Amino acid sequence: MKITVADVEHVARLARLELTAAEKELFAGQMGSILGYVDTLKSVDTDGVVPTSHAVPMENAFREDVVRPSIGVEKALANAPNRSGSFYAVPKVIE
Repeated sequence: MKITVADVEHVARLARLELTAAEKELFAGQMGSILGYVDTLKSVDTDGVVPTSHAVPMENAFREDVVRPSIGVEKALANAPNRSGSFYAVPKVIE
């Protein structure tokens, strides 16, 4: 797939990037090379390969769900820079 300078300009506009003419030419070539490599990967025979979400075997690191006593409000808020009663106090961000 041939990537044009217009394609690069479109992506740059979406990403709110300002590119020079030289950068647009460079990125068009680089993006074209990336898509060319992806086309090469399409030719790889993957029949019989089980789809996985990880490249290496993984084990769950879950622990038993056991009820335990909490650390308490005072300990939880001990390092809070600002608090209001038993809550963290944060600056208002929405008017």
